[in-house]
Amino acid sequence: MTGGELAIACAVDAVAGDPRWFPHPVRGMGVVISWCDQFVYRQLLSPGQQRIAGVLLAVALPAGAYGAGALLIWFAGSIGPLWGNAASVVLAWTTLAARDLIDHVLVVQAALQSASLPDARAAVAKIVGRDTEEMEEPDIVRATVETIAESTADGVMAPLFYLVIGGAPLALAYKAINTLDSMIGHMDARYRWFGWASARLDDAANFIPARLTACLLVVASGVVFRSSPVVIRAWRVLLRDGGKHASPNSGRPEAAMAGALGVQLGGMNFYDGLPVTRSCLGDAVQSLAGEHIGFALRLMVWASLLGLALGMGFVMVQG
Repeated sequence: MTGGELAIACAVDAVAGDPRWFPHPVRGMGVVISWCDQFVYRQLLSPGQQRIAGVLLAVALPAGAYGAGALLIWFAGSIGPLWGNAASVVLAWTTLAARDLIDHVLVVQAALQSASLPDARAAVAKIVGRDTEEMEEPDIVRATVETIAESTADGVMAPLFYLVIGGAPLALAYKAINTLDSMIGHMDARYRWFGWASARLDDAANFIPARLTACLLVVASGVVFRSSPVVIRAWRVLLRDGGKHASPNSGRPEAAMAGALGVQLGGMNFYDGLPVTRSCLGDAVQSLAGEHIGFALRLMVWASLLGLALGMGFVMVQG
């Protein structure tokens, strides 16, 4: 993928986001995963058989996404070079989720600014998997900031990373892995065996992007806050707390975000009424407030722009 195609794809995402009328590949992946999930669940397979089925799905879906993307670009290119370029840009656009994340977060922010907790709870429920019915404002802000940090990694930086090293087909394969993890990569009784391979593959796929995102968030904190002590604090918290998260990847960008904002993330969440306690990341220099959502978005935007600049530079050097 060329640097120009990468820049255009990011620009299209920034302008258009994820329009619901567009046949988005991720929605198609979700349909396939859901069908396989129901099929395996109905068969009452043994744990070993479920694990084998999960491994097959974790291999087949990303491979199929890669193959379909490569075939579409090849077919479009056979019509004409510009058609091939256009296909590459459109497919690359579908792997990026910056604008969609921003749109959802702005709804949460607007609800908090209007002091409407029910609306804010309903809005944050669309971007997190935890229970939101009893959340107060600090809990809503924490959930939103954590989502911004994690989504900067798997919704922006990881697709950019795979676009740079393997073009739209490899980024589509990554989206398949990420979608598998979000749908079945859980440790509950239903998915412990069937989703095992998807969860492990997602951990591997996000290993480098998560750490790259964390470093870029630290750099972005210097741009946003224009303060070297803030950059030092973000870096210190990243090194100290980045490995405390249950996920081998999510803790890195969340710790960097917590350090940059001077807040504490993590702690108690509720899932289906059951409490789950996570390690705390960062220091509560400030109490969580609605203004931190805006700062977190600015950090995400600057980190994304820095990542795009790095990606374009790498592509140009390689070219």
